[in-house]
Amino acid sequence: MYATPTDAATVMLLRPYQNATVTDIEVLMVLRNRRSRFVPGYHVYPGGILDAEDYEPRIERFCRGIDRARASEILPDMSRPEKALGAWVAGIRESFEEVGMLIALRRDGSPVAIRSEAERVRFCGYRRALSKGEMKFHEMLEKEDLILPLDRLLYFSHWITPEPLPLRYDVRFFAAEAPTDQAVIHDGVELTEHLWLRPSVALEEYEKGRINMVLPQIMTLADVSRFKTVEEALAAARNRQVPAVLTKIRRIGGADVEVMPDGTAYERRPPVYSWPDKK
Repeated sequence: MYATPTDAATVMLLRPYQNATVTDIEVLMVLRNRRSRFVPGYHVYPGGILDAEDYEPRIERFCRGIDRARASEILPDMSRPEKALGAWVAGIRESFEEVGMLIALRRDGSPVAIRSEAERVRFCGYRRALSKGEMKFHEMLEKEDLILPLDRLLYFSHWITPEPLPLRYDVRFFAAEAPTDQAVIHDGVELTEHLWLRPSVALEEYEKGRINMVLPQIMTLADVSRFKTVEEALAAARNRQVPAVLTKIRRIGGADVEVMPDGTAYERRPPVYSWPDKK
């Protein structure tokens, strides 16, 4: 009997390439702790599993742009319809908890900025409290009088961890413009490093063996590498059809090979998800 995949969300945070002489975009990649149970030592996007509080009714009063009904329309294959809204909320919450980037607005519609020393200290305190379970995300939103612009996250891709694996996730990938006036600070626990990379460069680094990535990151980077501005990438995401991708693990030539639904086999990209200990 295969493990049931856990619902999760991840966010590709995009910004313009910082070299003004080249028109391109950068995406935030974070390095998972080498002691992690799932893809240790691999570069991924910020994200994590849905918590119950991400989709319970009281979170709705902080949400704008997408309501519960619209979320269910966009994600009709969610494990439970009422959980759909939680994919967007979890993406925002996890991005804040893991890298300190908060996609949120003040009540006057202005984006949250974390510029002053007092703001940095206050929001770092919130992150610590959230990670320790001493505070709920909605409590922070209420305390700061913030709203979540869910429509700033564009549904981009949907990947399900292959069936033989003991740790499986049903992951919704979103694309969003990275907040300005905020600095990336990885949490130092789940994530031990962060990089802003042009998608084409990230793929080159992978091919040269300098960074490790799993297939969902490789394929989404290849998709987003076609765009040279954040606006182009997000405009394309608004009209994107998003099928669920469930790869298979097959034994080919004496090696485990990840195979796409269309039969494409990635023999040079062995599956590196977490396997059970082998005797």
